[in-house]
Amino acid sequence: MRARLNQIVVDCRDPKSLVRFWAALLGGDPVDRARGWSHIELPGAVRLAFQPVAEDKAVKNRLHLDIEVDAILPAIARALGLGATRIGETVTDDQGSFQVMADPEGNEFCFVGD
Repeated sequence: MRARLNQIVVDCRDPKSLVRFWAALLGGDPVDRARGWSHIELPGAVRLAFQPVAEDKAVKNRLHLDIEVDAILPAIARALGLGATRIGETVTDDQGSFQVMADPEGNEFCFVGD
């Protein structure tokens, strides 16, 4: 059996709004689909899809996206301007640096860099 990752799906209250945040952050054109779904095709990556759910996010993500950036501080500033939230301070260890962020619905992601 051969398996291939088709898309990453994010549960959210407002897919049409959240897809536009991620499209502005990562590139790609937002696509609104049937039954309230939305998605973006990311250059060189799998589709990032947004599925409507009735409940709000209540706990820490079990899965998050690491987004590689050339410089973390400008990436933070841009994401904040788009409606993200910074969580804690930038951490630097033997693997490099990362900053935990949350999208407008509270889904965590990290900016990573050297």
